[in-house]
Amino acid sequence: MNFNKVDYELSAGTFAQLPACTMPEIVFSGRSNVGKSSLINKILNRKNLARVSSQPGKTITINFYKSDTARLVDLPGYGYAKHSFDERNRWGQMIEQYFQSDRDIRLVVQLIDMRHKPTEDDMQMLDFLSQVGMPYIVALTKSDKLNKTEYSECLKMHHEIIDEFNPIAIVPFSSVKGEGAEDVRNYIQKAEAGKLEAPVKAPLKVKIVVKK
Repeated sequence: MNFNKVDYELSAGTFAQLPACTMPEIVFSGRSNVGKSSLINKILNRKNLARVSSQPGKTITINFYKSDTARLVDLPGYGYAKHSFDERNRWGQMIEQYFQSDRDIRLVVQLIDMRHKPTEDDMQMLDFLSQVGMPYIVALTKSDKLNKTEYSECLKMHHEIIDEFNPIAIVPFSSVKGEGAEDVRNYIQKAEAGKLEAPVKAPLKVKIVVKK
């Protein structure tokens, strides 16, 4: 993939609006305001290809960005408290349909805020990705907001929590300083080339659902 030649393709608000899967897809997932747009812009060396919303969770769409050899797929952020129950449920249905629609998903980049313990929604996504045997890495965002002691403590804490879900890697990331950007690009290139092995697929036990 040429990271310098990626363009916005479309936004899908319903499953029926998804484009046909004609090339490998690299997926970005995470809670609202975790820094997905900033990470995508950083790895593509762009300032505003992926829009950074001032109102996290405002729009529930799956955004597609297309290169010459693959698509980047930006899933809508989860966990935003001001969503109505119906909107959160629609989010869950869209995400579940996307992952179970037999698309050529080569890698999921799961974003988690490095400063805090994974939320219940984060844990649900980690469990889901692990259960379906999806190849994924975890990008720990906003690493630049931690001092050296906090950085070491938070990295250790995340490994203790996340390692059991069998990610390919855990990558501290900063869209400000660029930490982890090259690592994420390398994993994307390996995934596109079919050089990443997914964990053994287990029976699906967890669905992405929303409780009242």
